[in-house]
Amino acid sequence: MPSKKELQTVLKEKYGINKNISQSLATADCEQLLATLQREPSTVKLVESFAEKNTDLGQRNQYFGRLRNNAEKKFQTLKLEYEQFEDQITAMEQAKQKLANRIQTITKETRVLEAERKRLSAEKQHLASKVQTLATHNDELVDANTQLKKDNKELKNVVDQIRLRLARDTKMLLQYEDSEIRKAMIRLFRWTLG
Repeated sequence: MPSKKELQTVLKEKYGINKNISQSLATADCEQLLATLQREPSTVKLVESFAEKNTDLGQRNQYFGRLRNNAEKKFQTLKLEYEQFEDQITAMEQAKQKLANRIQTITKETRVLEAERKRLSAEKQHLASKVQTLATHNDELVDANTQLKKDNKELKNVVDQIRLRLARDTKMLLQYEDSEIRKAMIRLFRWTLG
């Protein structure tokens, strides 16, 4: 008596019945099916039709299985890309928030620096005005000093002329004999000489 495996091989090779289909049958069922197929040619046609359909369905299942596998792979790839995009979006949002914070900080610093620049500009204008005023005063003082030096020189010349004249007149008066006039003139002369 042949084994179930041998019977399945005969069914596969002779009638195209797939071993997956005959697997659920018992050995006796396989023998009976083989005997029926040998006796009934119309059953053979039916089984061949089923076998073709089974082969066609198997091929379709393989095709759709490949499609499903490809779709699953593509889904996994897309899912991975989506997660990467999500991570990138999160990183970009964080970077955007950091940039927004930095812009606010820079804007505040710019306002502070602009206020400081305006203050320094006003102070510079004030100091420039002061420098201009001081330069004008300095020019006036230089002019006044020059005039005072000239006036002092002229005054010294006048004083020297007076002293000289007084000394000469006093010397002439001292030549007279009167002792009282002489004493008064000497005091006056000493007083004028300083």
